Amino acid sequence: MERQGTIKISSENMMPIIKKWLYSEKDIFLREIVANASDAITKLKKLISLGEAAEGEPFRITVTADEKAGTLTVEDNGIGMTEEEVEKYITSIAFSGAADFAQKYEQAGGDGIIGHFGLGFYSAYMVSERIEIFTKSYREGEKGVHWESDGESTYTIGDCDKETRGTKVVMHIAKEEKEFLKENVIRELLKKYCSFMPYEIYLDPKGKEDEKPVNTTEPLYVKQPKDCTEEEYKTFYRDTFNDFQEPLFWIHLNMEYPFRLKGILYFPKVRKQVELERGQVKLYCNQVFVADNIKEVIPEFLMLLNGVIDCPDIPLNVSRSFLQNDREVQKIAKHIVKKVADKLNDLYKKDKERYENCWNDLSTFVKFGAIKDDDFYKKIKDVIIFKNLAGEYLPLESFFGPEVSGGDADAGKQPDAVYYVSDEDKQAQYVKMFKDAGLDAIVAGEYIDPHFLSYIEYKNPTRVRFLRIDADVAGALKEEGEEDADVKEIFEGFLKEKGVKVVTERLKDASVPAVVNVSEFMRRMSEMNSFYKMGDMPADMTLVVNTASEAVQALKTAEDGVKRDAAEYIWLLALMNYRPLKPEELSAFTATSTRLIGNYLKTK
Repeated sequence: MERQGTIKISSENMMPIIKKWLYSEKDIFLREIVANASDAITKLKKLISLGEAAEGEPFRITVTADEKAGTLTVEDNGIGMTEEEVEKYITSIAFSGAADFAQKYEQAGGDGIIGHFGLGFYSAYMVSERIEIFTKSYREGEKGVHWESDGESTYTIGDCDKETRGTKVVMHIAKEEKEFLKENVIRELLKKYCSFMPYEIYLDPKGKEDEKPVNTTEPLYVKQPKDCTEEEYKTFYRDTFNDFQEPLFWIHLNMEYPFRLKGILYFPKVRKQVELERGQVKLYCNQVFVADNIKEVIPEFLMLLNGVIDCPDIPLNVSRSFLQNDREVQKIAKHIVKKVADKLNDLYKKDKERYENCWNDLSTFVKFGAIKDDDFYKKIKDVIIFKNLAGEYLPLESFFGPEVSGGDADAGKQPDAVYYVSDEDKQAQYVKMFKDAGLDAIVAGEYIDPHFLSYIEYKNPTRVRFLRIDADVAGALKEEGEEDADVKEIFEGFLKEKGVKVVTERLKDASVPAVVNVSEFMRRMSEMNSFYKMGDMPADMTLVVNTASEAVQALKTAEDGVKRDAAEYIWLLALMNYRPLKPEELSAFTATSTRLIGNYLKTK
């Protein structure tokens, strides 16, 4: 005999809120219903292990879509419910059946139960106009129970002729939500949310059930690292992230104390050096997908990686998609950062060649992480490496000078300069001059390097200052010698009006007549203004004329017309080696070159 009851709810008009705004995405309903089915099986397994229930057929969850009838059904062969339990767990929305069960069996351990709140079931009303439940308890002698509600404030409950234990949830999908009856949509949702659920899930879209489950009940990350092969790690990566490039290496997380945490983090190959690519770190709770890239658990810089993390202890709110503020979450995040740092240090110490081979792909991640997380920087600063002009990889700190104490003896003393190359091709002339003079520099040509070098200066203010290789050529390469006023006057005659400063120095390389310098500070300010679109700044350009050059010395005795053309030619050559010429500069270079060639041929 059927009877009617009233759904117990703590506030009037709560159902419309639950149906429309409880979850950020409608499709999450399938995860909640399937997760409830998984919980039901986990509860029964626990009772079987305690001798309180008998074993039966293999555990499974079946999802069936019937487009003609307009229904989507999720059925399990788990613990089932009595009429009293349906009243308690289904009709009292704020009550958590999982919490109640876990509390009752706390001494025996309630591990593996996914549900944290009793609201998950009602998420199905976001896409359903009516829901039916057919359930039968595992207990001997209990009758089947049928429950039905249109999601308003009333329901109908009574007996049904269900013969086997377990629960079947039949969702009558609303007309405007018919897409959730399509096989490809359901399959994709199961793949997204339920790929690693601990019990086999079968899809029955058109009356013919799949032969194979749609999920993997024992994903690789639940295994012990010692039991996993290299090929298994690569296959898992390929299948999970649809990336057919092999990862560089990976970190297998597996711990039970002080919190439970399993997972695998992969270091992918970099596709583009010019930008920081966002990876995908999937967060799971007891093998149920929660969300991608949750910043409370996954620090921002780790989101450049690909990975899977499963943590049953994360404190989830009603939608399982957002984390509550919790100290345990912060501990989890710090632990993950520590494990990543430990892996990098271990690889550097045990397999330096492999580490160096991976560095081009790793460096963006490591530098970004150092800037974003001070603890991470402290842990990995000794394994930050840079290539020098000889092509050797050296730890960054090996370039640093000693600490400047700041005492009277060091008053006004600057920390040692470390020269760097941002573009080996464009700065080839400067690189050659440094090599010929026996000087070294680091190659820092990545998109993130200007920010990273500034960060390193900030962290080591008394040990290092970085100068681009074209910022202080005179300071790095000059020899003893006095200023040549005559040569200076020749160049100042036409460069003063351009706002270019002229200095004369005797440089170690006599083959180069002149080089352009722009101060490191002014160039950084100019680049920052350009980055933030604040307009161009004056270049603060200096032409360093090399008095050791025969061409420069020959200017003194040249005829006036030739002298001016030759000086301008030297200036434009120096400018060309600093940056590409502007259209008007290129025209001047062509005209000057033509005149010089003509004058040269006249003398022959």
